[in-house]
Amino acid sequence: MTEDGPGAILVGIDGSTSSLRAAAYAVGLARRQRCELVAVYVRESVPFLLPMADTSGTATATVVDAHDAVEQQLRDALEQNVPGLGVAMRLVVRLGEPYAELISVAEEVRADAVIVGRSTKFVHRVAGSLPVKLIRCRRWPVTVVP
Repeated sequence: MTEDGPGAILVGIDGSTSSLRAAAYAVGLARRQRCELVAVYVRESVPFLLPMADTSGTATATVVDAHDAVEQQLRDALEQNVPGLGVAMRLVVRLGEPYAELISVAEEVRADAVIVGRSTKFVHRVAGSLPVKLIRCRRWPVTVVP
């Protein structure tokens, strides 16, 4: 017997206010739909030229430390806030380009929907934001939370 409704909802989180709003929205949706919620944090690679320009290694270490701090904050927030909400949730951490990694995880977990926060960076208005790329991908319904 199969059940009706989604099996997994994917939410992209990066510690920004809009991604945390997307996570809150996704938790509520997963609870109402009685499905698993997969939160994905993508640690972006250190920029290619940074290690060559950073002879002391401090800038590279700072980037890595910042990613470590964000990841730990997300883990702590999820561990403290989600258990009492009745939602099956897991955090997946990847290293790479956010668009490619979100698509990869969505395919792996067979996501029925993808939820992300709105980008606040000016350059994304010109070059295209992650939400726009996901919508253009046309593989899943995408919800963009302001």
